Amino acid sequence: MAEMKQPDGVQIDLISGERMDGMASMEKIRMILDGVRDGNIVILEEGLSPDEESKLIEVTMTEISPDEFDGIEIESYPRSETAEASFLDRLMGKESTKKLTVIGPANQIETLHKDETLIQTLVSRK
Repeated sequence: MAEMKQPDGVQIDLISGERMDGMASMEKIRMILDGVRDGNIVILEEGLSPDEESKLIEVTMTEISPDEFDGIEIESYPRSETAEASFLDRLMGKESTKKLTVIGPANQIETLHKDETLIQTLVSRK
């Protein structure tokens, strides 16, 4: 049987906020890490909460191995100072997670520029 040839390129997984809404934090983290470990770039429409982002980094650190997995590069739009947050949200200290987040293999993605309206990255093949 002939071997199937993999397409020459980088797969990008664009994940909607709607898909993430029904998932527990560890389900989100596992889905992201599984995608990145496969060499994909994962883009989250609505980002992660600060706690989820910390947990993602923590779990990533336990999975790094020199021959297999170099870790992740993660970039999110900074929270805009003018972002609409209700008085109650500000009072309760809730941060909006509605920010695009780009996550990829550390050895394939390099951030060139980032500000509150643009994330510019260079993605290379393995």
